[in-house]
Amino acid sequence: MAVFVVDKRKNPLMPCSEKRATKLLGSGRARVHRLIPFSIRVLDREVAGCVLQPVKIKIDPGSKFTGIAVVRETKSIDVATGETGIAVHVLNLFELVHRGRQISEALTARRQMRRRRRGNLRYREPRFLNRGNKDKGWLAPSLQHRVDTTAAWASRLCRLAPVRGISQELVRFDMQKIENPEISGVEYQQGTLAGFEVREYLLNKWDRKCAYCDAKEVPLQIEHIHSKACGGSNRVSNLTLACEPCNQRKGAQDVRVFLAKDTKRLERILAQAKRPLKDAAAVNATRWALFNSLKTTGLPVTTGSGGLTKYNRTQLGIPKTHALDAVCVGAVSAATSWQKPTLTIKATGRGSYQRTRLDAFGFPRGYLTRKKRINGFQTGDMVSADITKGKNIGFYVGRVAVRATGSFNIQTAQGVVQGVSHRHCRLVQRADGYGYSQVAERKEMRNQVSRKARNASRSALYLTSLKDSVSRAQ
Repeated sequence: MAVFVVDKRKNPLMPCSEKRATKLLGSGRARVHRLIPFSIRVLDREVAGCVLQPVKIKIDPGSKFTGIAVVRETKSIDVATGETGIAVHVLNLFELVHRGRQISEALTARRQMRRRRRGNLRYREPRFLNRGNKDKGWLAPSLQHRVDTTAAWASRLCRLAPVRGISQELVRFDMQKIENPEISGVEYQQGTLAGFEVREYLLNKWDRKCAYCDAKEVPLQIEHIHSKACGGSNRVSNLTLACEPCNQRKGAQDVRVFLAKDTKRLERILAQAKRPLKDAAAVNATRWALFNSLKTTGLPVTTGSGGLTKYNRTQLGIPKTHALDAVCVGAVSAATSWQKPTLTIKATGRGSYQRTRLDAFGFPRGYLTRKKRINGFQTGDMVSADITKGKNIGFYVGRVAVRATGSFNIQTAQGVVQGVSHRHCRLVQRADGYGYSQVAERKEMRNQVSRKARNASRSALYLTSLKDSVSRAQ
């Protein structure tokens, strides 16, 4: 991955390679600016004397995951046709994991507990007409979270790289048409009219694999669960995906007859077929809100359709991931250096104001500490611990979970290290409401010969910069 670079006044410069970052840190010309995403601050340079290339942020929004790619764009000319295209050089890949489901469940639990306390346990004077009208464009907290976190990371990346534009995939699903392909005319007064792609929706719904044999990375065909010969319809709840051999074997059979010997799979397919369209509805509700939020950055924001993204990915031979989908958003004629690891960013929140744990009936069952910080640390901080004796000997880096006793747990990439004293912990990065993990390249993406060398170089840079920053802090 490319290393973000800022000048001595924290203005963004062009990202550099890991090798160059190691040289700058080793010679004392730079210091660690931020650990994740890894950024350095050059001490002897300002943005005024540097040549910056056009950098763009590309976003592939989704209901549960949002892919983000930081790319450098260059114009290329096809010698054969003379047409001008846009080639992108991938600098960094990110996958943002939303917590909309957790927010919705937390609000539901709070509503139920309040109803229990107010309705049965004590008298409270009825309240009327004290709920203000919702503003135009209001979104539920679980949906607004998706917009806010995506826009926040776009703004954060603008502070680390010289971004000159943002490109967003404007996904559209026609909810009425998906549910009822025969809808037309006045029936659209019951909903909104927009374009849709049933096949792309089915690929997302059925995890891009055959429903009958779980085959992946093979051509999939749209298949009727209850065949049309037996009276089945074209509704999306009656459609699934199947590889060609399974589709041929099933033919016009009823799915219950075809899977008579595999009852578990039959139950799973029937349950999955009736799954509601919540994800599609969430994307529809937030796509324009995200677009308007990105425009507040002052950068030009362009859009591309989901069909164009899939076409670009197919033409360029790029595997299907959320981050690589972001690379293919908009006009792309060529893509290089996309075989990179992806930084997964999981929204964890900043804790809760609630200091009392409640049981299923809304009564107290336990209490948390009155303060979140224990010995200068709070849950979610990135820390390093250099332990020289005891059962946990070693150097650890990870996310800390604090206890009032001062004995902490550290979540590392290898697992949880328990019982680490706060005296061994050194703060690396304050909790910012996100958890981070590195996802390596897929096997078909990476060169097996140079894999070990790249990983060793990356680990050496990571640990060296950590120990240097810790020693300077001491």
